[in-house]
Amino acid sequence: MQRLIYAAAATIILATAAQPAAAETRGVAAAFGNTVKALYPDGKHQWLWFKADGTWEAFGRRGKWSSGKWSQKDEGKVCLKQARPVAIPFKYCTDFPAHGGVGAVWTSKSMEGHPIKVTVVRGIQRPTGAAAAAP
Repeated sequence: MQRLIYAAAATIILATAAQPAAAETRGVAAAFGNTVKALYPDGKHQWLWFKADGTWEAFGRRGKWSSGKWSQKDEGKVCLKQARPVAIPFKYCTDFPAHGGVGAVWTSKSMEGHPIKVTVVRGIQRPTGAAAAAP
């Protein structure tokens, strides 16, 4: 009887571990370990990487690195607060769909109000070139 209970418990634990938690597949969490690319009207891209610890890092379309903290605001919005290279005293909030995992594509607006096309790309992709070397 005791073996049956242990076997049932092990089955439940393995089944639970095999399924991702809801928080891992919704919103920004769906982009963890992947690259979020924003295409601007001038044809340049910005690369952004979200981390589970609430931080983000980006390589901008002007060739500069930045980083800070992110938070989710309501369903479908993510807010970024920049800490480096210069701390900015406000948050930039933008659309981020609930199922924004690999392959997700949507339109949004940049901090300056420009229309951008956002795509979640599989894996950690880095821009190329001398300026793209990690800070």
